[in-house]
Amino acid sequence: MRGLDVLFIGGTGVISAAAAARAVATGHRLTVLNRATTTQRPVPAGVEVLTADGRNPASIRAAVGRRTFDVVVDFVAFTAEHVAADIELFTGHTGQFVFISSASAYQKPPARLPILESTPLRNPYSQYSRDKIACEDLLVAAYREQGFPVTIVRPSHTYDQTAIPLTGGWSDIVSMRAGRPVLVHGDGTSLWTITHSQDFAKAFVGLFGLPQAIGDSFTITSDEFLPWNRIYELYAEAAGVPLPELVHVASETIAAAVPHLGPALLGDKAHSVIFDNSKIKALVPDFVCTTPLALGARDTIRWYDAHPDAQIRDTGLERSFEALIDAARTRG
Repeated sequence: MRGLDVLFIGGTGVISAAAAARAVATGHRLTVLNRATTTQRPVPAGVEVLTADGRNPASIRAAVGRRTFDVVVDFVAFTAEHVAADIELFTGHTGQFVFISSASAYQKPPARLPILESTPLRNPYSQYSRDKIACEDLLVAAYREQGFPVTIVRPSHTYDQTAIPLTGGWSDIVSMRAGRPVLVHGDGTSLWTITHSQDFAKAFVGLFGLPQAIGDSFTITSDEFLPWNRIYELYAEAAGVPLPELVHVASETIAAAVPHLGPALLGDKAHSVIFDNSKIKALVPDFVCTTPLALGARDTIRWYDAHPDAQIRDTGLERSFEALIDAARTRG
């Protein structure tokens, strides 16, 4: 396939930065539109950068003008209002509009595993997920009624070297290295799928320009799924310490003590989540996941050890976790 003219709205996040690198490496001509406020993940050399507010339609229109792109991807669309603006802006100005939804939109708790693209969309625990579902509904209606060329992609828990996919983030690594117990939701046996951003990008960019992808939706995740106890064990190994004492606390109890964790715990992590990637693999046959979590965790810890400024601890969350751990030990 010839190189395509691609516009990313966003482009410096965990998912979008890896997708930008992959798009350039595969020969596409990439333009990135963002506010130019993030330097942690710089855009690749040779990429055209437009400075604008990706959530302000007038700002986007002023930056892009009446240009036409083969592919437009909005990485920062989270509500139906955002998507409605995209439809207005890019109708007639793109051959494919790719919307980043979320695998958290799938039915919770899932009625059966593995989760397929045909699994119903329903998550009563998370407003974020419900907003993504509303975005999908609007885009599907635009496709059906006016032929708006949408492709919907649903990633699950995706990370790169800057992201620690543990509930306590860097604070959990600090506790591990100090020999302190670490809190784990539930009994630690529910299965979870964590995808490295570089693996995600292979399949994601592979969808660009494919007529078969228009009007359709695709889950893109790793094929690896692990119990949470093993995930914590892998991060302890990456941090160079023995597995700490894992103190298990019910997700409902954690959510009651730390309400902002409720949607992620109750709506996702409390349930086993396994995905069937056969649909995306049939369309992008060279999609192969080559970064198991054992490797990705080591890369992440090395990055954090080399970037002390990124080692941010949530001391309030640490105190809440300590109280929950003490209570669980007392009951035990």
